[in-house]
Amino acid sequence: MAISPLKAMNGERAVVLFFVFCVLSSLPLSLLPQALSLSLLSFFSLFVEIRADNSFSLFKSRPGASSGVMLGAVSLPTVMLSKLIQLSRALSLQQIEIGELEHMTMQFWATSACCCGVLLFLSIVMWCAANNKNPHFSCSVWDAKFSLSCVILYSVVCCISLATISHTGFNTALKLLWLLCHGFAAVKLIQHLLNTFPCCASIGEALLVTSGLVLYFGDMLACTISKVCKLLISPEFVSIRYGIKRSEIGIIIQGVLLGLLIFSAVFKFVICLWEYFWGAENSESRQNKEIRSSLIFFTSLGFIMIAVAPSWMMIVLDFDVHPVVWIFQFVFSEPFKRLSLCIYWLGLIYASVLRFYNISKDSKIERILLRKYYHLLAVSMFLPALIYQPKFLDLAFGAALAFFLVLEITRVWRIWPLGQLVHQFMSAFTDHRDSDLLIVSHFSLLLGCALPIWMSSGFNDRPLTPFAGILSLGIGDTMASMVGHKYGVLRWSKTGKKTIEGTAAGITSVLAACSVLLPLLASTGYILTQQWFALLIAVTTSGLLEAYTTQLDNAFIPLVFYSLLCL
Repeated sequence: MAISPLKAMNGERAVVLFFVFCVLSSLPLSLLPQALSLSLLSFFSLFVEIRADNSFSLFKSRPGASSGVMLGAVSLPTVMLSKLIQLSRALSLQQIEIGELEHMTMQFWATSACCCGVLLFLSIVMWCAANNKNPHFSCSVWDAKFSLSCVILYSVVCCISLATISHTGFNTALKLLWLLCHGFAAVKLIQHLLNTFPCCASIGEALLVTSGLVLYFGDMLACTISKVCKLLISPEFVSIRYGIKRSEIGIIIQGVLLGLLIFSAVFKFVICLWEYFWGAENSESRQNKEIRSSLIFFTSLGFIMIAVAPSWMMIVLDFDVHPVVWIFQFVFSEPFKRLSLCIYWLGLIYASVLRFYNISKDSKIERILLRKYYHLLAVSMFLPALIYQPKFLDLAFGAALAFFLVLEITRVWRIWPLGQLVHQFMSAFTDHRDSDLLIVSHFSLLLGCALPIWMSSGFNDRPLTPFAGILSLGIGDTMASMVGHKYGVLRWSKTGKKTIEGTAAGITSVLAACSVLLPLLASTGYILTQQWFALLIAVTTSGLLEAYTTQLDNAFIPLVFYSLLCL
């Protein structure tokens, strides 16, 4: 049954289309292939989302949320395209080398290949389901033709773009093969995520996580292969910035995350091996089994973090000392500032967690308001550090992310003696988007603040881009929720809870914070190039997205705000 365009268009889709239009309207002609591919990806994802919302039972997605396919599919490719626009300005001013722009071009195509592959997979699943119900249903045939046309056009545009940045036909074929591997890996990973963690994420949220993980670890793999065997991958495949000039902090964060990924697989394998050989005939008590598992857990974790992960770091980057020693040298290179910042952070965390945990036991306090206090805590912690100690904050974000991952692994596997305690504590701050199987809210808040800062390293001619997550989540989202909850009357939709008063408060508060922050940045040496009209568009668009979306706003809003600030 055909759906009219007006009925198919809701608030979230309209905001996403406007977001894509803003980015496309800022493109130089040199990025025309990328503009065509993003347009194809937007229409393809819109088509898949409409079909997915009508086939919701096919996927084990989070209850209470729409499929979110379009938002999940265009977010990361649009971020990469915004970075390409920014780097194009830098290249015209001769502030970067051409290799960095070519690498970001590959990152864009790798991200869009992940999203396109997943969209094709979703189309095939829905087409098979529709064809099984009614083999003569003409709409399913039209769906297949439209999906195939989008994939073919995308492939043609991708080949043309890669041919312009490749020196030989073999180099172009190698890059196309690399993109094909990204698409295949994304399809397998999203299947694994939706099956392993059912009802924990919408399709759009799973797509965002999938494309981000494949892109991140794909870059690590390319760098590793390039370092180990230059014969397999040309040195130009990894850019100067992410290859030869890769920062120590970036390598350490990647190495720690790689170590945790290896650790999870090794620990699970060792436990399964132990149960296979000794579990059947071993009659030890449950407590002894928990203690044994705990010893294996912490021993393997320590070995991988101290020996295995640093070995990879020293392969891809020439550290003069062991990476752990380098971290201590980095912290104590400015001991007063950095140790004072650590004490300040620990004091805030201790006081806030103790206070909020006691408040959470009071059923009269709304859970959403309690959670927004942590957004304000993020502003208090990250804003001073970002202005005065940005490099140390980069490292601190990586340490916090690793700590959260270890805590979540401990909670999920109930590792003695901390697993149950961590579960009870974390459950006090969950909402409808979390589940017993997976708690993601603290990850989304941390990464929502950290990603714009990490992506702003290197060339950056827009001073507010590193603050995108702190401003949109710590200030805008918090004020929108608090004002909307207390004073909101006019709702954006009949079924939603978001109010016009809350959205207006969120937009106004971010603009007010920017008016204070810009002069402060100017006093610290930043050259201000942010235009107020573009800033108004960025703040308003991210505010409307927060009002309309049913997705995990901590994950998407900072990316949208960051992309628009880059223009």
